[in-house]
Amino acid sequence: MEDKEKFPRSWELKMPRMGESITEGTIISWLLSEGDSFEEGDVILEVGTDKVDNEVPAPVSGTLIKILFQAQDVVPVGEVMAILEVSDNVPKQKAKPVTPIELKESQPNKKKATQPKPVQVASSSASFSTSNSNTFFSPLIIKIAKEQHISFEELARIPATGHEGRLRKSDVFNYIEEGRPYKFAQAVTQDPTAYRIPQLTFDKGKGKIIEMDRMRQMIADHMVYSKHTSPHVTAYVEADLTNMVNWRNANKKAFQEKYGERLTFTPLFVEAVAKAVKDFPNINASVDGSHIIVKEAINIGMATALPSGNLIVPVVKNADTKDLKALAENVNELANKARENKLTADDIKGSTFTISNVGTFGSVMGTPIINQPEVAILALGIIKKRAEVIETEKGDEIAIRSMMYLSLSFDHRVVDGFLGGSFVRRVADYFEQFDINRKI
Repeated sequence: MEDKEKFPRSWELKMPRMGESITEGTIISWLLSEGDSFEEGDVILEVGTDKVDNEVPAPVSGTLIKILFQAQDVVPVGEVMAILEVSDNVPKQKAKPVTPIELKESQPNKKKATQPKPVQVASSSASFSTSNSNTFFSPLIIKIAKEQHISFEELARIPATGHEGRLRKSDVFNYIEEGRPYKFAQAVTQDPTAYRIPQLTFDKGKGKIIEMDRMRQMIADHMVYSKHTSPHVTAYVEADLTNMVNWRNANKKAFQEKYGERLTFTPLFVEAVAKAVKDFPNINASVDGSHIIVKEAINIGMATALPSGNLIVPVVKNADTKDLKALAENVNELANKARENKLTADDIKGSTFTISNVGTFGSVMGTPIINQPEVAILALGIIKKRAEVIETEKGDEIAIRSMMYLSLSFDHRVVDGFLGGSFVRRVADYFEQFDINRKI
């Protein structure tokens, strides 16, 4: 209200909701400076979430009066990021480049970071060191700390690698994976004979230093989190894809002429996986504490490489309800968007089961890491011709067959060996039983 009184024609630019599960976003950069004018629809800033980056357009024409959060700040959904002055006819001027500046606590409308209480540590050999500069905890860090029951005193001891000594999500997960060595740290001298986790240092070698981009940092965080959260078990099977390969080779030209879509193997894989998920619905689940949530929708995520080399998972929604034509359209559209960096937040949300075609890169098989909060992920290896022994009416014969290894990583908290093994075997069965006489 104070800003509206100060700027009577003001408009509050709020952090938008960029997905059902998204509760906050990180400001990547402001494209305008305070005092710059703009027209409705002009992009004002770029915002990133743990899934995708988005451009935020101007809802009205006007002038940027006040910026309340700066680059790299984590802002909750619905929080006011800037004050705009509304104008129906504002001459457009060239925006000046913005240099990211750390927002100080004295600036208005900025939520003050929760400060840990001062920690006094004994100076004996059994004491733990603290990071005095690590005094700012973002809402995301606080949320993780609450979920993991980490106190502010313990947070203050975690080595921080963020800008100006800020604690990053990866710092917390690395600390957790190391066994939380400061969990029982106290401000008194410990028994020198008590066991303590050793603080090891390693020679990491010398070479070219490459800074991780923001997406690579998020991927690293997600992978560490998944391995820490889910006890991974991997089951392997082999499948004969000869019928599928021969049918696709014979029909791909006619399919494109009839429907105007390329017929790759991916929609065929998605179709078979969706059928297997219907047969074993408990594989289509997530874990919430002591509860298992079996999903109603079957949304198949496709692990896809971006031009940058990073990985993203666009989602084929309701895959079990679509025919091959619709699946091909959906898969091709998502693949094209990924190559052109045009995926939206809606394109990558809602996955309930993920497949990763590691055979695209020539890999025989893989041991994929579960895409949280799912409970399983399927890796598909390269399709390779081999001499195999097959049963015929004349008896056993040796023939050239198109073979593939499938590997399913599953969360052993809720998926046991019977379910995991049965599911991946069923997928292989659908591959092998493909109808060579199928009409397009």
